[in-house]
Amino acid sequence: MSSASSQSGSSGSGSSSASKTSSIPQSAPAGILSMTQPPQASTSFFKLASGEVVTFAWSFSGVLATPTSLTVNAVGANSFTYSLTSLPGTASSYIWTPYDYQQSHQATPLAQTTYSLQIFDERGLSATTRPGYLSPNTALTFALYTPQPYTPLASWQCTVCSGSNSSYTAHPAYVALIATFLVMFLSGFGLLRNAVAFTRR
Repeated sequence: MSSASSQSGSSGSGSSSASKTSSIPQSAPAGILSMTQPPQASTSFFKLASGEVVTFAWSFSGVLATPTSLTVNAVGANSFTYSLTSLPGTASSYIWTPYDYQQSHQATPLAQTTYSLQIFDERGLSATTRPGYLSPNTALTFALYTPQPYTPLASWQCTVCSGSNSSYTAHPAYVALIATFLVMFLSGFGLLRNAVAFTRR
């Protein structure tokens, strides 16, 4: 009895799926997901700090077969894929808190680098293009960075200055040496000018 019921349910699901597919014209374009926030045309930078959130928002165009679910991933420049969330197929935004994600994923910490956002339906990232079905979107690039702690001016030290260079410029012997060369240069220039003037007489 239960077997017959199961077969009936399976048949009904298959019939519904077939009806859904047959109702989409083969001439229809593939569905498109377009990012509306942040802008897709440029790379946005987000702070990896407590309380900082990132809002991803998008719109659909030409999607005739409503997805069952949406998967949102971030792929770093290090080629590592971070699974951010799974959403209902009708979702049009996702608010992400990178810092909270970092705290709950200590084994796979977020890197300070650029990322490519992936959004695709239950058919997967490599799903073939079909009329009316959502095509994966991987066009958005964003970056994460960790702010440096504030350093008071009185405590600031030049990280590229060498102690030997400082002593070189401050030592009186070097100052005297530079002054001597300067006097010799000016004296030589004066003698040369007088010699040229003498030869013209």
